[in-house]
Formats: sequence, C-alpha cells, structure tokens
Amino acid sequence: MQIRPVKLSLIVAAMSLSLTACLPAEKQDAKVSINKNPFPSTYQALPQQTTLFTNATVLTGTGERLDNADVLIKDGKIVQLGVDVVASDAVTIDAQGKWLTPGIIDVHSHLGVYPSPSVESHSDGNEMTAPNTAEVWAEHSVWPQDPGFQAARAGGITTLQILPGSANLFGGRGVTLRNVPSETMQGMKFINAPYGLKMACGENPKRVYGNRKQLPSTRMGNVAGYRAAWAAATEYKRAWDKYYSDYDAGNNPQPPTRDLELDTLMGVLDGDILIHNHCYKAEEMAVMMDLGKEFNYNSGTFHHGIEAYKIADKLAENANCVAMWPDWWGFKMEAYDMVEENVAIVDAVKNSCAIVHSDSSTTIQRLNQEAGKVMYRANENGFELNAEDAIKWITFNAAKSLGISEKTGSLAQGKNADLVLWNTNPFSVYAQAEQVFIDGAKVYDRHDEKYQAKSDFLLGQE
Repeated sequence: MQIRPVKLSLIVAAMSLSLTACLPAEKQDAKVSINKNPFPSTYQALPQQTTLFTNATVLTGTGERLDNADVLIKDGKIVQLGVDVVASDAVTIDAQGKWLTPGIIDVHSHLGVYPSPSVESHSDGNEMTAPNTAEVWAEHSVWPQDPGFQAARAGGITTLQILPGSANLFGGRGVTLRNVPSETMQGMKFINAPYGLKMACGENPKRVYGNRKQLPSTRMGNVAGYRAAWAAATEYKRAWDKYYSDYDAGNNPQPPTRDLELDTLMGVLDGDILIHNHCYKAEEMAVMMDLGKEFNYNSGTFHHGIEAYKIADKLAENANCVAMWPDWWGFKMEAYDMVEENVAIVDAVKNSCAIVHSDSSTTIQRLNQEAGKVMYRANENGFELNAEDAIKWITFNAAKSLGISEKTGSLAQGKNADLVLWNTNPFSVYAQAEQVFIDGAKVYDRHDEKYQAKSDFLLGQE
C-alpha cells in the first residue's frame, strides 16, 4: 500500500476546525426593543345590560336615516338594527319621537390638561421649553377629576382626544379617552387606539419662540424646524431597523441610544402614530402635505383649517381629514379668511373627511348644535344637507381621524354600543341628550341622578 504524504498545514487546519466545533457558541445579548405602550389602558366597561330601543329615528353616522327603527345592544355591542326587533331578555326603552345616534366624538379637546378651575397650577397643556417637545405625552397631564368630563357626557360625548397645546412645532402625543368616570387616566384610555402627534403651523410657534429670539421666528423657520426633526427621525429609524436586522442575523449588534423625542417621530414614520396638525391657512396645509411626502408619512388631520375650503380637493386627494369650527374666525390674522360653509365645502368633495371639533371646554358640551350651525348656514347658501349628513361630522369621520372607526363612530352590527338617545332632532337648539351609553353601559341619564357622576373635586371637603 502506498502512503501519500500529508501537508502539516492541512493537519493543523483540521485540528483547528475540530477544536472550534467543540467550543460553545458566543451568547447573543438579549434583544433590545422599545415598549410602545408603557402606560397601558386599564379601562373596563361599566356594568352593561341588554337594551332594546324601539320606534326611534336612527342616524347611523354613515349617511343613513332609519325611521321608527329598533336597535338592540348586548354585551357592549350593537347586535341588531331594523324594524320589529324582538329580545325577551332586554330592558326596553320606547324611543317614539326621540332620536338615536352614535356617541359623539371630539377629536380636539384639552379637558384634563387645561381643566376647571382654570388656575396656573392646572395649566399643563403646553410644554413651552423647546420648539420640539415630541417626547411629552398629554396623558401624563390629564386630571381625571376635571368636572368638564361630566359636562361633556351630558352633551353626548363618549370618546375624545386630549391634545397638547399649539405653542410648539411638535407639541407631543395626544391620547384618546373613553368619557367614563375614573380615578386614573389609564382607566379612561381607549384600548388600542393609536396615539396622535400634535404639530402646529403658523403664528403660534413663531410667536412663542420668535419672542425669545430663537428659531423659529418666521414661517420658513417653522418648516426648517420640521424638516430637521424628520431628517433626524429618519436616521434614528434607519439605525433601529439596522439593529433589528443585524440582531436577527445573529451578529450581536449594539442597540442605538434611546431618544424619547425621536421615539415619537419614529412612531409616525412606522405608521403607529397619527398626525394631528394645528394649521389654519391653505398654503401652509399644502406645505405640510408635501412635507409628509418628503419624509414618507401621511400628514393626517388638520385642525381648525379655517381656509380648508380653498383646497378641499387636495385634502381629499391626500386622504387628509380636517377638523373645523362652524363659525370661529377673525381672532388673529391666520384665522381671518373664513366662510361659514367651510365644513360643507370640504364635505362636498368625494372621499373627503370633514369634522366639527370643539377645542373648548364649553363648546364640547353642545358639539351636536355646532354641527347644526354648519348645516343650517350651508343650506342658506345653496347646499342641501340634512341630519344624516351632519351627524357624520361628529361621529364616523371623527372616529376615522382617530383610527378607531372599525370599533366606534357609527351604529352597525358588531360595533361598540356607544350611542346617545336625544329628546328630539339632535341639531335642534332644544336638543338634549337624555341617555348616553359607552360599550353598552349607561354613563349618563338626564332624569336619574345615579347616572350623573360628580367629580371628586366637586364633592368638596367635610
């Protein structure tokens, strides 16, 4: 047998491979991830009962009116709408001559962060320490004892978004709440509702920081500030995406350094957080739409939108909602160019999303009548709007803006039983909410003190 010589280098290499195979694999560090919900909701529906409303005039919130109709709610959900609905185990409410609508939703409220009484120690809505305070969250300022929550319930408000103020380019995160009595903010928090990011255009940020001789002091300074922030957020997101990719590949990378401000902006870029932008003027809304396209996010809902009527087609094309007042205008230059048909003009465009909002602790108590103002004034000027049109401005479209329209905002089988029973047409000046339900639980009854919750603050001291 012939023995072939073997090179020493091959023997050494083989031994090295053998030894390497025997060594334990390097342990990878635990994966670092960002907790997107560190303050989770503890909301639980109040005691529910099966309820059958009969013979009501029903506005579904999506453009439909049902006369002499019945609505059955059970286990917190809408079970059936129609005529001659039967339910042997239900509490029956004869709604003859009364109107039934979805619960009203206010997309722009400062209840709890600017509560009553209005004193300096309660002024917690504007963190006016930097043009970009995206790191702050309105929910950390919410005072659940604000008597305004009950006053809003008496006006039919079942869901509301609490926003920071508009002093800054980025004011911080807003939070969507169920309007129920609670000792804690978490007990009101709408489960799995997306966060909102409050932004502000125009006069407010440039006035606040221009007076301090710092950027921004002009509208062009505003836009430069937005762009710088989104550019930083883009790089921050790229760093985290690379970290996750490298980790999944087993490369044991070092995670990026956390930045709470950029966490929020990255949440927008990821599609988890929705933009809510205080913006009055048509040209500024157009700029903000382009800004969203530059950094690949949707510019969301414009709030106040005094000049939305000028670019209604562009807003619909860009899938922007617009939350507006019926008749607030003229209180500063950017609010000057107003028409009372503003909401109706936006609403008239196909695929639009027109909303009536409050931005007021008193207006929120009659948001139904605020929407009524729009309807009546628009009809005086050639529109042909009716109650089934106006109701969607304070229900379904508002829910769409907040990213919760699959759960609430309209009366439909399977949706949350959030509804209001009115003594008459809700757009009448004589309208009163008689009963209000959230998730099928009665939270307000005009004729029963057991369902007229009083804030602990109002109870006083003995």
